[in-house]
Amino acid sequence: MDLVGLDFDGYAMGGFSVGEPKDIMWEMVDVAVVQLPENKARYLMGLGFPEDIVEGVKKGVDMFDCVIPTRHARNGNLFTRTGRINIKHARHTHDENPVDEECGCYTCGHYSRAYLRHLFITRELNGYYLNTIHNLFFYADLMKSIGKAIEEGEFEQFCSDFTSIWKGGET
Repeated sequence: MDLVGLDFDGYAMGGFSVGEPKDIMWEMVDVAVVQLPENKARYLMGLGFPEDIVEGVKKGVDMFDCVIPTRHARNGNLFTRTGRINIKHARHTHDENPVDEECGCYTCGHYSRAYLRHLFITRELNGYYLNTIHNLFFYADLMKSIGKAIEEGEFEQFCSDFTSIWKGGET
């Protein structure tokens, strides 16, 4: 059956990010995206590292969902504009800086890395909540920045800037 002929408001793509190498995943996304109408929402299920979101948007994907921001928060991994930090590491024991100096989330505005580490190490539930607030804010801000760059015709520059700053792994 030709799903595009049914004229849905949008189309979901799934089953791409299930363990295959990323180059194969992106090849399959390329195959799927060109078959979908450009004027309809394109949703890629289960994809969620920041670098993958930026790449997905480059390829024509509009929406994403993933457990990465919340799962990583529960495991002490926090996203920053340059990459991830692991709040469990001892180097954060006395670090009075926020998770990310440029972040506008509640967590960064009120709590230090040292305090978040203490909450995490002692398994205090507020640590999981505050980490999750930060990671969800980071992702929402990333999407907002992408949208703004597209609206202003600056998406290529955004991608270049993102690539030069984002280290992906732990910083």
